[in-house]
Amino acid sequence: RGESAEYLCARPQAAAMAAMMSMSSIMRRYVSSSSAAAAAASSSAIYAHREYQPPLLRLPNLGAMIANTWIASSDVMPTINPATEEVIADVTVGRAKEVNAAVEAANEAMKHDAPWRRMGGSGRSRLLSKLADLMEEHAEELAWIDVIDNGKPYGEAFIDGQLCQSVFRYCSGKAQNSHAQLVRPSGPLVTPDTVAYVEREPVGVVGAIAPWNFPLAMATWKLAPALAAGCAVVLKTAPQTPLSANRLAELTIEAGFPPGVVNIMPGDDETGRLLVRHDGVDKISFTGSTEVGKEIKSELAGTFKRLSLELGGKSPLIVTQDADIDRAVDIAQLGLFLNAGQCCCASSRIFVHASRRDEFQDKMKRLAKSRRVVEGWHPDARSIDPHRWPQGPQVDKAQFEKVLGYIESGVRDGANLLCGGKRARDVGYFVEPTIFTDVQDDMAIAREEIFGPVMQIMTYKDDDEVIARANNTVYGLGAGIVTTNEHHARLLAPRIKVGTVWINCYDTFDAALPFGGFKSSGIGRDLGDASLETYTEIKTTVFGAPK
Repeated sequence: RGESAEYLCARPQAAAMAAMMSMSSIMRRYVSSSSAAAAAASSSAIYAHREYQPPLLRLPNLGAMIANTWIASSDVMPTINPATEEVIADVTVGRAKEVNAAVEAANEAMKHDAPWRRMGGSGRSRLLSKLADLMEEHAEELAWIDVIDNGKPYGEAFIDGQLCQSVFRYCSGKAQNSHAQLVRPSGPLVTPDTVAYVEREPVGVVGAIAPWNFPLAMATWKLAPALAAGCAVVLKTAPQTPLSANRLAELTIEAGFPPGVVNIMPGDDETGRLLVRHDGVDKISFTGSTEVGKEIKSELAGTFKRLSLELGGKSPLIVTQDADIDRAVDIAQLGLFLNAGQCCCASSRIFVHASRRDEFQDKMKRLAKSRRVVEGWHPDARSIDPHRWPQGPQVDKAQFEKVLGYIESGVRDGANLLCGGKRARDVGYFVEPTIFTDVQDDMAIAREEIFGPVMQIMTYKDDDEVIARANNTVYGLGAGIVTTNEHHARLLAPRIKVGTVWINCYDTFDAALPFGGFKSSGIGRDLGDASLETYTEIKTTVFGAPK
């Protein structure tokens, strides 16, 4: 509690160890002779049923970080490796005492005479750039933490980290270039030589609540723009995946962020409610389910706290009559099976032109049945090519059971189970890549966010039909179009009511591209200039001519 610990994993066989360690020199620094011996002694009992195991890994501090100090709560929760169903460690759960202390520390950091407010945009830029450098230095370590805590393949976790570095560097540049707009007012009541300037100033203390599906990335998407804008942050992490944010917190101390600017609060749902309701928080930034987003919005209805929400989705992917089917299948599998389907913009509703249905379904089935379902440390999981990533487990038992429940619902409602549909392995929360055909729009699997590796293939006859059906949802986060006719794509894209449309690609993200949704998919945007604006208020200052 509140201290670093070693995660003792069994040694893999010699060849596998060589493959793992050749790319993970950072891990070698954390393997002591005693821990290695302990791991070797336990290997036959714990990992006899698996061919490969993760490397030995030093865990980050397991407490809450408040004002650059690690605090251990009296309450703890286990964080579990979803590939093995084994407890990694017990992590602090923030309660009222810890949340109050974190918010107080953040408010202290926001005082006008505090170091954080005095350093200005150039100072914030320097710290953000330093943090990005440290993340690059520890890139493999951060990836391994998400592998064991979230379950995702190593290559995917590593790429997540690269995007995180670019987001911090992008926001560093924006902090450096922050400036005011000079205005010379005119009008009957304006005296000569009157001058004004319009500037953005930090909204204040931000209560940020991150989800479990992209632990390091979502922490970054909250922290980077808020810090660039000059805010102080209390980041509440998901109970399933607290570890990488705690390691990131350690790096913020090393980078030199003043006390109270970054505060990390592991916790559960009650921790989040305490943060949302706290009078010392000026803005809430939440990423998660639409249901919880609605609860937060209702909770804040009687207040004037600023709020941004990035919520769920049920994204359509339209495969046109002239599409290259091989390319469409490749895009569809990336759009849906990425991160075991645990992606808010997953392309779970595939609309294929009726004339191309059989070809698409046959090739999609073959690809899905050939996908490897493995632990995130398996050699097959090491590729950084997203089209070669295997599938990892669901994040926890509850999500695993939820996904299987939706599969049962699809079968019960009359959809055709083309492939998959079962637990993939005896140990771990693995679900087979699953495809349904003959899906009707009113079925639960076509309307509700499954957040798992379950694809629904539907057919359409013309553009008007597919646009109407694509928009027939409460969500509006993302969509895709696969076509060889660019003009056709340009006609379709504006008609789809979503925040992002990908044409002949999917899940293409960049630090400069705003991401967020229409309708029940949220309020506000992450990434890009738009994300920084959500953490600021506009102030106008007018100077009259002196007498």
